[in-house]
Amino acid sequence: MKILYGVQGTGNGHITRARVMAKAFAKHDINVDWIFSGRAREDYFDMQCFGDYQCFRGLTFVTSNGKIDILKTAQQLSFRQLYRDVKHLDLASYDVIISDFEPVTAWAAKRAKRETFGLSHQSAFQFNIPTKGRNLMTRLIMRWFAPVTHPIGLHWHHFNQIILPPVIDTELHKEVPPCDKQHVLVYFPFQSLEKLIELVRPFDQHQFYIYHQVHAPIDQGHIHIRPFSRDGFQQDLAKTHAIICGAGFELPSEALHLGKRLLVQPVAGQMEQLSNAKVLKELGLATTCDEFNHQQLGTWLNQKSPPKVPFPDTAGALASWIAKGANIDDLEALAAQLWQQTKPLDLTNLEFTSA
Repeated sequence: MKILYGVQGTGNGHITRARVMAKAFAKHDINVDWIFSGRAREDYFDMQCFGDYQCFRGLTFVTSNGKIDILKTAQQLSFRQLYRDVKHLDLASYDVIISDFEPVTAWAAKRAKRETFGLSHQSAFQFNIPTKGRNLMTRLIMRWFAPVTHPIGLHWHHFNQIILPPVIDTELHKEVPPCDKQHVLVYFPFQSLEKLIELVRPFDQHQFYIYHQVHAPIDQGHIHIRPFSRDGFQQDLAKTHAIICGAGFELPSEALHLGKRLLVQPVAGQMEQLSNAKVLKELGLATTCDEFNHQQLGTWLNQKSPPKVPFPDTAGALASWIAKGANIDDLEALAAQLWQQTKPLDLTNLEFTSA
């Protein structure tokens, strides 16, 4: 079997999920060609597991100081280049096409009238799930940014829909070392480094490890700034007691699985992150805020960590399902089987809106 797998490369969460799927595919007789779009090739790191992957410009949103920058986003969009890339992408040799919210792969499949699986958190928004900030524009983006014929959504609960649990590496931290209660991991690359340092500077009884766009480690007393690194980040994730991050999907999923305390700030104006923060808050799994501040950080640092949410090996189950032919009619049974392995979450206070 030969698969073409497109990955939105703007954020590291999509790439983290792709690494887990690559590991799962390796256990089957599956050949995968990887496509990444959304950033320059030199900005990717730790990509060895993807072999000779392809890079395209694709489409992406530009964020600045914790919010989407509409002007910069418009300036860097190139629909002409997207059309060229879509037109020249040859799909003839592939048995299965998968898009993790990646537009070049998705639009090439649509142009060729090929079936496509949308394996992503964004695909969950094609179903009736709790949302915040949804409007006509966000509906259009979720549907047409990377259109697929079969959306396979991932979320922290099924919400009585055919949605799967998160794709995380359940083996990575199977034997978790004792947490350091002074260790706090900070990952919010959409915010300026200066503002993050200003946020944590007064709390010198804790050791803050901030991952950001730097070339080498920087240590300033209780503040430790680290360059992006998959291995280094995973080491800090294992030992940390608490995490400050955006309201993305992949890192909070890993944090919930490991029982880490979460303080999240959604990127302003981004419906997906606003909705994620809503769900995390209403399920009692994280503290959320519109903007990080000293008062809320001080209160949060003294809170207890939530219980673990042990997610199953979704990647392994998906890889097996794909290897057997990816029959979409079997997806409901697969979802039910996976959720039976997951601790149920209370949905009592959630307010549902139309998808």
